[in-house]
Amino acid sequence: MTDTVHIALFRGKSIRKTLHQGEWFFVVQDVAAALTDSVDPRQYLKKMRSRDPELNKGWVQLVPPLTIQTFGGPQMLGCANTEGIFRIIQSIPSPKAEPFKKWLAKVGYERIQEIEDPERATKRTRALYKAKGYPDDWVEKRMRSITIREELTDEWKNRGIREDRDYAILTAEISKAAFGITPTEYKRVKGIKRENLRDHMNDLELIFSMLGEAATTEITRVRDTKGFVESREAAREGGSVAGKARKELEGRTGRKIVSSGNFLPDKPKRRLAKPKE
Repeated sequence: MTDTVHIALFRGKSIRKTLHQGEWFFVVQDVAAALTDSVDPRQYLKKMRSRDPELNKGWVQLVPPLTIQTFGGPQMLGCANTEGIFRIIQSIPSPKAEPFKKWLAKVGYERIQEIEDPERATKRTRALYKAKGYPDDWVEKRMRSITIREELTDEWKNRGIREDRDYAILTAEISKAAFGITPTEYKRVKGIKRENLRDHMNDLELIFSMLGEAATTEITRVRDTKGFVESREAAREGGSVAGKARKELEGRTGRKIVSSGNFLPDKPKRRLAKPKE
């Protein structure tokens, strides 16, 4: 499964990266753009492959397509791990190549450190949220939601779920049962596109999201579900646990849980706004 997309900066150029099978994979066209300043990095890569038959021969294995969030929604883009990027750089004549190699090695080393010491990654994530201005109590809930999500995806992986599309479908089932809308629809409510939805949830939204996923994990384990079909049914039932609790609270307070409030630095007035009536 492909994890959340992150942005790394090399000399002011944005390079998207994502965790895949425990290591960083970088969007190859972003790397090409950073090293060559090409206005059409896809065309540059195409010409580069034609100049290097050996590289072109192993391109499919070297650069697997992974799901990357873009302004137009999720897209399959060619990505490569650190080893693959080093090989590609050999075919890019650029004075930036050597500095980029050092930058890439540093990024990879940070990931190795986090694998050896998971607490380091947790501290890094917590510090990033605080640096963005999120309140401490929200950060703690968000960190807990990350742990609960990882427990669920680990269960899915152990039960035969492999494709990114299947993870997205299962997640959507939980969301529909818990909130009455899919994650895509939820983003529209909040007016966001490529941003991580949970980074824009308020306290109650996070709590009900966690409840839906924790309930799904428990149902999955107790029933010892196998494969996609059984996992999908467990996702629906786990989400419905949160959905029933959400409706109960809404009935008692007269306030909707799903909120248009979000956390956007350029629009501070909308920062984690309270749920609307």
